[in-house]
Amino acid sequence: MTSITPNGTFLLCIRNDGYPASLEVRKVYRSLPDPAAASRGFVRVIDESEDDYLYPSECFVAVELPEAASRVFARADG
Repeated sequence: MTSITPNGTFLLCIRNDGYPASLEVRKVYRSLPDPAAASRGFVRVIDESEDDYLYPSECFVAVELPEAASRVFARADG
């Protein structure tokens, strides 16, 4: 499994057990740095509500997006 870095990154949802209204499997989400959460096995993710919440890190794998796709996410953040 790819490790998830504490820096802001993009994560692919691979499971949404317990969070079907908040996370969609096979969808890319932006994560925010949260070292305290990472040390406990969680990641801070901007979910379907467009707010950031903590989720178990095993729900995601880190992905690297092409720069053009990263810019689209940045514009969506405001």
